[in-house]
Amino acid sequence: MNRCQRLLCALSVLLVLVSKAALSAGAERPAAAARPATTAARFLPASPEKLPRWRGFNLLEKFMLGSERKPFVEDDFRMMSHWGFNFVRLPMDYRCWIKDGDWEQFDEQTLREIDQAVAWGEKYGIHVCINFHRAPGYTVAKPPEKTSLWTDAKTQEVCAKHWATFARRYKGIPSERVSFNLMNEPAGVSAEQYIPVVRKLAAAIRAEDPNRLIISDGLQWGTVPLPELKELKIALATRGYRPIEISHYKASWVNGDHFPEPQWPKLVAPNGLLLGPQKGPDSRPLVIEGPFAAETQLRLRVGVVSAKATLVVDADGKEVFNKAFVCGPGEGEWKQSVYKPEWKIYQNLYDRDYTIAVPAGTQRVTLRVTDGDWMEIRAMGFTPRGAAEIPLTLATRWGQRVEPFRFAPGDRHGPFPTLPTQGRQWLYEQMIAPFKAVEATGVGVMVGEWGAYNKTPHEVVLRWAEDCLQNWQEAGWGWAMWNFRGSFGILDSGRSDVEYEDFEGHKLDRKLLDLLLKY
Repeated sequence: MNRCQRLLCALSVLLVLVSKAALSAGAERPAAAARPATTAARFLPASPEKLPRWRGFNLLEKFMLGSERKPFVEDDFRMMSHWGFNFVRLPMDYRCWIKDGDWEQFDEQTLREIDQAVAWGEKYGIHVCINFHRAPGYTVAKPPEKTSLWTDAKTQEVCAKHWATFARRYKGIPSERVSFNLMNEPAGVSAEQYIPVVRKLAAAIRAEDPNRLIISDGLQWGTVPLPELKELKIALATRGYRPIEISHYKASWVNGDHFPEPQWPKLVAPNGLLLGPQKGPDSRPLVIEGPFAAETQLRLRVGVVSAKATLVVDADGKEVFNKAFVCGPGEGEWKQSVYKPEWKIYQNLYDRDYTIAVPAGTQRVTLRVTDGDWMEIRAMGFTPRGAAEIPLTLATRWGQRVEPFRFAPGDRHGPFPTLPTQGRQWLYEQMIAPFKAVEATGVGVMVGEWGAYNKTPHEVVLRWAEDCLQNWQEAGWGWAMWNFRGSFGILDSGRSDVEYEDFEGHKLDRKLLDLLLKY
């Protein structure tokens, strides 16, 4: 046997030995062998002071008692891992895991289904965040709880018992894999009421598992940061739903049918709440500066009128419109008659357009309520002679002054150049800056929910979502879209303006997925 043959023989023996060792190791660790290659990076370090830049979704199988009381789905974890996502939040209704309505008796079968989701997180390299979307004594959903978590000692004791049960169940699993998000979007409660309850719940968790990562949503539906969390060593979650007319357009649970057609970037709607003399010195006219070079049809969409209101429109001081809106019962010009017994008046919804001719050359148009209580102007339309209408949505803002704005259809900055614009910078100021200040003190931050309902035009969603994602990437924050499968998600969202891709029995929104994968 020559030298080359001896070398080949030795190499063959070595390969056999290596293969046997690999097979032996695989037999000892079957779970590891089952993990997909995409999870090689595994889990990211996480602490109350610094949360990683997780990216993922909310899974809704136990989101609400009733129709949403199903086991979690392994394919969700597998597909997320395949695409490179590393986080799921499980917003859950505690009534799903109690027995016969007894909030101190737990259903082991349901808890095992949650265990299974935790196990799939480990298998596919996905962090699992457990959240009480409905906690004993608190919910943002309907029906409300019968007792208050903020004021009732027994309710606090029961809620602490629930969290202690989960802490005991997952003791020993590192916080890189599992975290606890105490309750969904606490609202209608002050920090002075909220923090003592959080302290009790955290103490119950840490009595069972001292090292468990705990996350608290901000107050007022996750929008107000809580610097007090630093002392408690608890991280902070915010939301990504602003402006709500984009994220929840036509969503029934927030009366989204009344929201204006979404645009992004968008003008900040001027205040269209016109107060009458009955409101005293707060009464101010709405002024539209010109010049109106051509004769222009001005369309006014009148919303709610309170009791009575006489609307007068002047063009350079000359009256061009005068109408008394008088509310009452039964049928009328209004769309809906609404009686307010607390004030013994009618506040009727007109939801009706009125058109005014503005003469060519007009420098200033003024709208004022000269008699009565108040009324809403919800929208305007400007139609210069021979041109298409230029629409403008207005807002109803109590406590804010009615400010003038300019109409200039030929201006390079747009037809309303003096109105501010909502865009990426506005999102930063509204959604990032307040939480960055708390993060700088040593409180980790992430975005626990965000997304847009399926009635929002898709191209608007994509522009808005990219601005959100860019901001969060620069902030170093992770995020979880609401949801994965469903009306906010990338699968089976039911949008009417998307060309879906067939993917493993689902309808995939490829454009939205590709956008998420960029960030």
